[in-house]
Amino acid sequence: MMTMMTNTTATNTTTMTTNDTLTAVPGIRVGHATDFDAATGCTAILCPPNTVGGVDVRGGAPGTRETALLDPQCGVQVVNAIMLSGGSAYGLASADGAMRYLEEHGIGYTTGTGHIVPIIPAAILFDLAVGRGDIRPDSAMGYAACANASADPVAQGTIGAGTGCRIGAILGNELATKGGIGSASIDLGDGLIVAALCAVNAIGDIVGEDGQILGGLRLPDGRFAGVLNMLKLMPRPSPPSEGENTVIGVVATNARLTKTEANKVAQMAHDGLARAVHPAHTMHDGDTLFALATGEIAADVSLIGAYAAEMVAAAIRNGVRSATTLAGVRSWSER
Repeated sequence: MMTMMTNTTATNTTTMTTNDTLTAVPGIRVGHATDFDAATGCTAILCPPNTVGGVDVRGGAPGTRETALLDPQCGVQVVNAIMLSGGSAYGLASADGAMRYLEEHGIGYTTGTGHIVPIIPAAILFDLAVGRGDIRPDSAMGYAACANASADPVAQGTIGAGTGCRIGAILGNELATKGGIGSASIDLGDGLIVAALCAVNAIGDIVGEDGQILGGLRLPDGRFAGVLNMLKLMPRPSPPSEGENTVIGVVATNARLTKTEANKVAQMAHDGLARAVHPAHTMHDGDTLFALATGEIAADVSLIGAYAAEMVAAAIRNGVRSATTLAGVRSWSER
């Protein structure tokens, strides 16, 4: 049975007294739907009106929906929501539920014939090897995530799209580290906000600010082995976990950006992913970052992109530090 959890009732997540998460950007709302028994879930990011979107896909094994629409050459300028989901390609069905929710609320692109079509790009991660692989986020779960969305500080850790996340799982769950959802934000002054939210399911190690490994592939004694060290010893040409890892996420700002600039911010944000994940952007990852700009404050795109990278690195680390043990995958602090 699916156990739906909201941001305020989840017991195995990190709670916050101040909002230094994605919802610090005015108008952005985030909701999780979680199935702890199956170890999967999804996370919906709902946008205020006239939000401009961009995307940058760097991983070699992505699973996405509507990313082509975010190309500056394409006509639609506004996005209504982003869906992040577990369940591998099956999890893209969660965006169907988000479309149903937004249509019911009259939110979406209005066609020339008067129909409402919500614009909801999505990305998924592979969590089928954790918990129950035969239960995946579906339309009902995507709808529930939207219904749970609020402007409260985002619940982090083993929740939503981060529920079944694991890190450094090339030798299986027993030697992997639990990943999760993480978020971070910064006020650049005069109310200009840049924030990020990431679901951390990487093949690579997650490294802290000091360069030390926070989470990744373990040795039998609990110490971290270093994924790069182990990749040298794996069968060539590919380790057994090909296509089963990723970091997916969203950066958001209340800056006023064009569609081209939003895509540039998404591109620059991947620098933060590479700082926190070692190695990143491999053929075994589906690394995908979306960018959202709500258009309130004039700002320099290079400034926004630089701090988007900082917030992505912080969000990834927060996702590991907030995660708790689930389905035999140990948290970073449990040796």
